[in-house]
Amino acid sequence: MTCQLFCRGIVMKIISGILIPFVGTSLGAAMVFVLKKEISVNLQKILTGFAAGVMVAASFWSLLQPALESSEHLGTLSFLPAAIGFLVGVGFLLLLDEVTPHMHFNNQDEGPRTGLRRTTKLILAVTLHNIPEGMAVGVVYAGFRSGNAGITGAGALALALGIAIQNFPEGAIISMPLLAEGMNKGRTFFFGVLSGVVEPIAAAVTILAAGAVVPAMPYLLAFAAGAMMYVVVEELIPEMSEGKHSNWGTISFSLGFVLMMILDVTLG
Repeated sequence: MTCQLFCRGIVMKIISGILIPFVGTSLGAAMVFVLKKEISVNLQKILTGFAAGVMVAASFWSLLQPALESSEHLGTLSFLPAAIGFLVGVGFLLLLDEVTPHMHFNNQDEGPRTGLRRTTKLILAVTLHNIPEGMAVGVVYAGFRSGNAGITGAGALALALGIAIQNFPEGAIISMPLLAEGMNKGRTFFFGVLSGVVEPIAAAVTILAAGAVVPAMPYLLAFAAGAMMYVVVEELIPEMSEGKHSNWGTISFSLGFVLMMILDVTLG
């Protein structure tokens, strides 16, 4: 009976954890009912910089550090799983970027040429952007479930909360262009929420896959870190630095990084 309650408690922690980032995306998408039709340039730099800072800190403190620690038994080669996983994660997102028709946050077309509408490409951009975040949450909860990766329930929760925090401004940043494209607020919110569904799905798939290959946990942790860092370098940093020079993006990046670091250190 005690074992059943314990196992049920772990399952509930995992389910609630992988849903937290989805809530953040949904709340961000709801900003279409509050904000004007367009986000000001400075506010967009602030939101983008903050999201980038959170993701960089999460990539290191919540993903790469546990990957390195769980590979310490390899001695001088302890860096190898993290290095391989990180590069494969970057390559995976690069491949998705190439084969998926989408638009960057600055409304520049990317991917193969198709007859898809701009709004469809924007929605695909949101979905593509959320995949690595869902995978990151999934892999830390898989590590928590296995008990062999040095990841605590509080540490996994810290990452989920961090991703949710950065999903809030991110959801607003990506949903507002849909409104500017002429989509009404109700449909914009619906598609913003729908795009966030990919996060708990990606997390659940990662948990199921990682549970079968616990020895590969360092590679999976680093893979998620690489995928997230690709999004930061490819999307967020260029966006927060675009146009007239401003320090807002850099300042908010620093705040986002420090907030995620505090969450991970205090909860982890």
